[in-house]
Amino acid sequence: MKKLVLFFTLLALAAAPVKAQKVCAHRGYWQCQEAGYAQNSIASLKAAQEAGFWGSEFDVHLTADSVVVVNHDPSIAGIPIHTSTYRQLLGARLPNGETIPTLNEYLHQGAKSACMMVLEVKPQDTVEATLELTRRCVWQLRAHGLLDPERVMFISFSYDACKWIAANLPGFGNQYLEGVVEPEQIHADGINGIDYNWVAFHKHADWVERAHALGLTVNVWTVDSPEEMKYLKDLGVDVITTNRPDLAVELSN
Repeated sequence: MKKLVLFFTLLALAAAPVKAQKVCAHRGYWQCQEAGYAQNSIASLKAAQEAGFWGSEFDVHLTADSVVVVNHDPSIAGIPIHTSTYRQLLGARLPNGETIPTLNEYLHQGAKSACMMVLEVKPQDTVEATLELTRRCVWQLRAHGLLDPERVMFISFSYDACKWIAANLPGFGNQYLEGVVEPEQIHADGINGIDYNWVAFHKHADWVERAHALGLTVNVWTVDSPEEMKYLKDLGVDVITTNRPDLAVELSN
């Protein structure tokens, strides 16, 4: 009986996602085996949650009538988000048939598991609009019981948004995208992480050690091969964000 229990324990460990490094699904759980998942859809988030990965990244924009919606691009089906009302966007469909989800709808699904919500604040037309988007995200996270550093972290290409989060939510994960600002300056501004894409990472691989010396976390995204993921794992990168979350299972075996 003990041997049987040990066998199933080892089997479960072999199938588990990577624990040493945190593996995050890029824009939900898209570009994996199931072709029906659209990026930034409720269906893709649900799939990421059910797969048991550490986190799921998603992007937010603000409509002309101040509704926060989840979408990567500043337009959907050719309709610009920033200058359209949410009602005007309802006719558009994601590739899997969903309407563009509001942040409220997305967080309703997000609250159903312990999967980290990695919220990317997209730069808007003005700094003030970007900060308004950031504030509205915080309000809605609080309303869903997700304004907790164990449940949500923030990333953004907007340095202003990252500085606002650092000033108002100092205990939360807060990573500046692309790594164009050196770790020492990021640390001085209270931001606590750097987020590179895979191509930019190669220009600044030495920043991992510098960032860690300052207590900053490092995330690398668009990682799409087992070799890339193993390289980053060996280097000690904190979060690996992939378009193919199924690779995390390969890496763990």
